[in-house]
Amino acid sequence: MTFHRTLVSASALALVATTALADVVTMGPRPYYLIDKMTDGPLKDKLLSCAEGPFTRSDFSIGHRGAQMQFPEHTVEANVAAARMGAGILECDVTFTKDKELVCRHAQNDLHTTTNILATDLAETCVTPFSPASGDDKATAECRTSEVTLDEFMTLTPKMDAASSVATTVEAYMDSTAGWRTDLYAVEPTTLMTHAESIELFKSLGAKFTPELKGPSVEMPFDGFTQEDYAQKLVDEYKAAGIPASDVFLQSFNLDDVLYWIKAEPEFGAQAVYLVEGHENYDNMDPESWDLTPAEIKAMGVNYLAPALWMMVTLDADNKIVPSEYAIAAKEADLKLIAWSLERSGPLTTGGGWYYQSIAPAITSDGMMYELVDVLAQDVGVEGIFTDWNSTVTYYANCMGL
Repeated sequence: MTFHRTLVSASALALVATTALADVVTMGPRPYYLIDKMTDGPLKDKLLSCAEGPFTRSDFSIGHRGAQMQFPEHTVEANVAAARMGAGILECDVTFTKDKELVCRHAQNDLHTTTNILATDLAETCVTPFSPASGDDKATAECRTSEVTLDEFMTLTPKMDAASSVATTVEAYMDSTAGWRTDLYAVEPTTLMTHAESIELFKSLGAKFTPELKGPSVEMPFDGFTQEDYAQKLVDEYKAAGIPASDVFLQSFNLDDVLYWIKAEPEFGAQAVYLVEGHENYDNMDPESWDLTPAEIKAMGVNYLAPALWMMVTLDADNKIVPSEYAIAAKEADLKLIAWSLERSGPLTTGGGWYYQSIAPAITSDGMMYELVDVLAQDVGVEGIFTDWNSTVTYYANCMGL
């Protein structure tokens, strides 16, 4: 597969996207496929009763890096697709370039898996050049946004996030999209975004904003740029764009970032989201294994907590999905919960992988996906769900009046 770059501004594409989008929200075949796979029962009957819609945008449906199950993540096209599937909130994961400009990338060090950098002259900026697989040694590379300027970053072409550990050439290393994903929407060039451009695009699509401040791969301060400077710059770009704090859900896995926003920018901090993912010895049913209890997190002034999907659910004696002790404790602490991330695991016939680890024995079919969503929505009481394919969540949200 060959990757090219066409220089088209995100603002120009935003205008085109807005004109084409209007107020149309479409589901496509995915929700219906998932419903068809469900076991017969009241939930399936309820979802089938909503088959003809109408469907509208829902804040319950949060675009996770855009519609990245099938589109290159953090691109204009991925986010337009998510909006067309009813995402009411869209995400830009935020990192910075060599000249300290904010851009949308899932990690500061993912350019080798999400762009064509290894096939360009900018490969010389990579902190770990491409090394082919040989014997027991896997293919490796590492390329960071902090090693390129904004202008250089914007010359890159996005691709589906993937890399082959057994590749012996750059071409094979780059061309390794998972079989259950697709390169269909990556053949023609898609469009990278600065964080500021993502604000412009999301606003034009009628969506709210949930930027995540990504942990730097470089040591901070970076050329005098401190962690607090970084956290503040994120907020400043919303202020410059005239976006009200009520439309912005800042996120970070770094509790210090969240606490900084609460103190320095209280209007934004009031709905800043603390992301958590557990650790090797974490048990969602054993409070002794939790680094911080939800009550302790709430006492720090945090109002929104976003645990990984598996942290909020478990199985009962009948192998039914139910809220975990962690989810129960979070609700008792009066924390608003957000779940991440649906539609990241591929087909669920083999247990669903990392995101489903606490309920894996019950996960044998894609038809289980809506059972999980229903427990998260009705029993756990989450405010919204991040998803890589928004129609799945939008359909449920509309059907249930969320």
